[in-house]
Amino acid sequence: MKKFVAALVAVVMAVMVVPSASAAAYAQLTNVRTGHHPTFDRVVFDLTGGQVPVTISAITEPTNCGSGKPISAKGVEFLEVRLQPADGHSYTGSRNITTGLPTAQSVVFTCDFEADLSIAIGVGHSNATYNAYYLANPLRYVVDVHHAGSAAAGTENFHDHNN
Repeated sequence: MKKFVAALVAVVMAVMVVPSASAAAYAQLTNVRTGHHPTFDRVVFDLTGGQVPVTISAITEPTNCGSGKPISAKGVEFLEVRLQPADGHSYTGSRNITTGLPTAQSVVFTCDFEADLSIAIGVGHSNATYNAYYLANPLRYVVDVHHAGSAAAGTENFHDHNN
C-alpha cells in the first residue's frame, strides 16, 4: 500500500510541475523592421508571447549554429541578439536582409533551432555601441545601434522586412 501511495504522489507531483513549466515565457518572432534616425539606426523585432531573456554579444562574423559555416552579410562587425526560449517559425520575411542603412547594414538569422533564436546585426563601423530594450503593446525588442561617434536620440521612419 505504501508503494501505491508513493507512486500516486509522484504522478500527482509530475502533473502539477508540467503545467507550470509550460506556462513559462516563450517568444515568437513575427516581423523585423529597421529605421534610420539622426544618431542611430534601429532594428525592431516584433514578437508574440512573452518577454524572454536576451543576450547581445559582439562577434566578428556570423555563423550558422547548425553547421558552423560563415553567413555572408554586410558589416564590419556584428551584434548577435539571442532570445531564449524563442523561435522565428512565424516569420515569413527574408532571413538575410541588407537594410540600406549606414550603421545597421544587415540583419541575418544565425540560429532558429530548439527554442534558440539568434540574429546578427551587421554594423558599418568598429566598436559599436547600442541600447537594447523591450517595449510592450505590442511586444517588441528594440536594438538602437549608434552611428560612429553618436549617442542615441530621436525617431524617424521604419522599413518592414516581413514580405
